Amino acid sequence: MDRVKTFTSFDGIDIAYEDLGSGRPVLMLHGFLFSARINYVDPGIAETVRARGLRTIIPDLRGHGRSGKPEDPSDYPKDVLAMDQEALLAHLGVTDYMLVGYSLGARTAARMLLRGARPVRCVLAGMGDSGLLEAQARSAGFQDLIRNGARSRNPATAQLVADIIQRENLKTRALINILDQQVSMTPEQLASIATRILVVSGRDDEDNGSAERLAHLLPNAEAQRVPGTHVSAISAPELGRAIADFLSG
Repeated sequence: MDRVKTFTSFDGIDIAYEDLGSGRPVLMLHGFLFSARINYVDPGIAETVRARGLRTIIPDLRGHGRSGKPEDPSDYPKDVLAMDQEALLAHLGVTDYMLVGYSLGARTAARMLLRGARPVRCVLAGMGDSGLLEAQARSAGFQDLIRNGARSRNPATAQLVADIIQRENLKTRALINILDQQVSMTPEQLASIATRILVVSGRDDEDNGSAERLAHLLPNAEAQRVPGTHVSAISAPELGRAIADFLSG
């Protein structure tokens, strides 16, 4: 049975999502190039969270999964991913919720917080200080991989990215648009976020900088490490347990 639903976002683009379980809702945002299924459903993270008596709302970000993948740059204004999530919460009538993001999803969650979102708790996973403070530099690295392939600074990683794009039926132009709309943040902005936050990353994950340094920049945050790299930590059962423990604690 297909569990995926869709709704029309603020600008007419269709966004796909799953909405399962009961209890306080948890909005869970996946990483770049991936989907709700790959980051949260298949590794069992969503089920681990639901087992704590929580409801999981897991969208495919614009340009990913089963959501719309428009290629016109005008469909990707600054903070468009955060705006989609705000529209989804409004569509569902959800105001009392918790927020989880991995990598790009964590950056989107942080943008939501700066735009006024007030989740009870928030998890920023696969994220560190430079991933928020230097978001545009991170995006430039991915643009090099996507645009230049074998001529990029890291041809082996570029091939892996190309394989994912083909396997997941993604659109290169849509992905570039997503990267173009990323917004870097300042230490002062991060210091203004009062939400209780868990910053959790793989022990060998420094792709987005240091989880510990990011937690230090946030006034009400703690850092935790689980086994794995930026890519493999998502499959570590310890990550799902760390998220579920924090949300249900």
